[in-house]
Amino acid sequence: MSRPPERGFTLLELLLVLVIAATGYVLVARLASGGVSGAELKSAARAVAAGLRDARGTAIARQEATALTLDLEKRAFEVEGGRSRALPARLELKLYTAQSEIVDDRRGAIRFYPDGSSTGGRVTVAAGERRLLVDVDWLTGRVSIREGG
Repeated sequence: MSRPPERGFTLLELLLVLVIAATGYVLVARLASGGVSGAELKSAARAVAAGLRDARGTAIARQEATALTLDLEKRAFEVEGGRSRALPARLELKLYTAQSEIVDDRRGAIRFYPDGSSTGGRVTVAAGERRLLVDVDWLTGRVSIREGG
């Protein structure tokens, strides 16, 4: 007497389905984030904050006003007299600063003074729906990073 064939899936079939599902998940997550990982977003925000803190420290040490200039089109920034630092090209950048610090429609600056104060402002670093805000307090020149809404 012969046995009826067993029903079910083989281990190979189950592994193949898991690989396809994982690949689909990775692709959807990558497309939803605009191709920029959370780590890249945080790294870019920290780099901008470090540049702003550097400009503040330079202004205090040299006892002369020092600005960080941000180029929104090239996605780069530069502290006066220093080298330019590039950010990932897939990021969106926005700058909110004093009218007197706007160079043109794609460049602007945040300026720090010898007493540590600044013109104040905000740099928004975004990738899709995720955004980090790099704020500069005008009175104290304090630089902080927070999640954006």
